[in-house]
Amino acid sequence: MSRATLIDRIPSQPDVAIEREPVCVPPAKFREQKITVEGAPRAHVSFQSLKTLWVNTGTLCNLACTNCYIESTPKNDALVYLTRDELAPFLDEARAMGCAEVGFTGGEPFLNPEMPAMLEATLAQGFSALVLTNAMTPMMRPHIQGALKALGSKWADRFLLRVSLDHYTAEEHDRERGEGAFAKAMAGIHWLINEGFSVSIAGRSITGEALEIARNGFADLFIRQRIPLDAHAEKDLVIFPEMDAARDTPEISEACWNITGARPDDMMCATSRMVVKRKGAKAPSVLACTLIAYDTAFELGGTLSASTDPVYLNHPHCSRFCVLGGASCSG
Repeated sequence: MSRATLIDRIPSQPDVAIEREPVCVPPAKFREQKITVEGAPRAHVSFQSLKTLWVNTGTLCNLACTNCYIESTPKNDALVYLTRDELAPFLDEARAMGCAEVGFTGGEPFLNPEMPAMLEATLAQGFSALVLTNAMTPMMRPHIQGALKALGSKWADRFLLRVSLDHYTAEEHDRERGEGAFAKAMAGIHWLINEGFSVSIAGRSITGEALEIARNGFADLFIRQRIPLDAHAEKDLVIFPEMDAARDTPEISEACWNITGARPDDMMCATSRMVVKRKGAKAPSVLACTLIAYDTAFELGGTLSASTDPVYLNHPHCSRFCVLGGASCSG
């Protein structure tokens, strides 16, 4: 029924590839850091404050989606599992910088063996914790369920799980993630709700339909499935723009702030940073963005305090997702 294949299992040996569309952004664009292809000053974002520390738990995933934002699959271990000990100094730095929220993303975070320990360390230090998950097999393993219930019993008021549900219909969701993925995600959502966790949903504009139509569709789904969420409230349902690498997108110059009405201070890189550990690296590093994991131009050093340089928007994702898409991963 689709190009996506449901792999929902715990990856052991990387052995699954995924068909991807060719990238069609002209190669001359987004090349120079500070100047667009037309010679205009490229837009940049100055660091304001650290509101959200993002932690990439590793790019391995139990799914091989058709169009993953960060190309996660059971084969992609370009970003390896982070450990609690490696995360600890970044939590200390984040607290000193006044950060209130730590977000965990992947890959699928619950594949990382140290995910419960990292969550415990985060919540114990007073942060709010946001976990982006597909709510499928990795999360539903008994030892993970037990760990989650223990964490929820202590810190339910600061612990949110955002479940990826790309569309309100099984057909479209499974087209992206593989046949049967929708049913498994719904089972995970119901388990979380029944256990009293705070849950939100992350959809995507994969069909190109109007935002209001999409929210109405999710509202009907929530009613049918007895999911106590408000599809018209951003805190309960966020719908991200589609990130189709096969489509061209404009470069963002300084003049675009006035043209688009977007504000530099509203961009993720004004208030967020992400910690990753690259395969083969001796230590983690800090990136400007959750979406740009492989372009070394967006690597800002080995500590949060050294990562406050301005970020120039010389990547297609800056255009598609943040400026023109008006989206942010933060909670």
